[in-house]
Amino acid sequence: MTEGVVTIDGAEHKVENNTWIIGDDAEVIVIDPARDAETILSEVGEREVLAVVCTHGLPDHVGGAIEVAARDEAVIALNRKDRRLWRETWQETYPDIDMEDEGLFGVADVELEVMTTPGVTQGGVCLYVEALGVVFTGKTLLADGPGKVDGEYPALADQLTAIGERLFTLPHDTRVLPAHGEETTVGDLEPLFDDWLSGSLTGQTTAAAEGPLADGTKVSGIKLGLDDD
Repeated sequence: MTEGVVTIDGAEHKVENNTWIIGDDAEVIVIDPARDAETILSEVGEREVLAVVCTHGLPDHVGGAIEVAARDEAVIALNRKDRRLWRETWQETYPDIDMEDEGLFGVADVELEVMTTPGVTQGGVCLYVEALGVVFTGKTLLADGPGKVDGEYPALADQLTAIGERLFTLPHDTRVLPAHGEETTVGDLEPLFDDWLSGSLTGQTTAAAEGPLADGTKVSGIKLGLDDD
């Protein structure tokens, strides 16, 4: 876990980030390297970094990506739809790999399956490791519910659809390992889903919305530059 200040949509925020390291005694994949590359590489130790995988392009998810990857000439992976966000932090570079849905990364005899989960950003992804019973959810799903940007939901309808169709179809004992805060399980959060659909996250009721999913962009008004560059 690292902490620091990031600028999102022109405003500064103090945030704490979880960077996850998955592997064995010889090799690892680093997920969501935040700002403190030195601390992350200290935890990696002498193991080889095979890849750096960013679940989103927001600055607190990619701030240490270049330095962490550079030590062992590892590849950096990001969904192409978050390239514009990436360029707000790293103006002179692009990631090496454009992640796609159902793509696979291998390390230490297990596979990480890419699950596209747009909502917080258009290019958000989660990484499911069936063999370990874990899913790395980035900012899509936290222990206290769907993740936000600057306290708001950029596209809540898309985010809830992704959570319901992709994450809450996983086994209930699957550990949810997010980019912020404590871990939880699918089974702990799934019973709350109907309340989220009913508008509890925004104070809206289904009677006030057209259909069961309120459009989060109407609530937040946040406009992230998410078009491909």
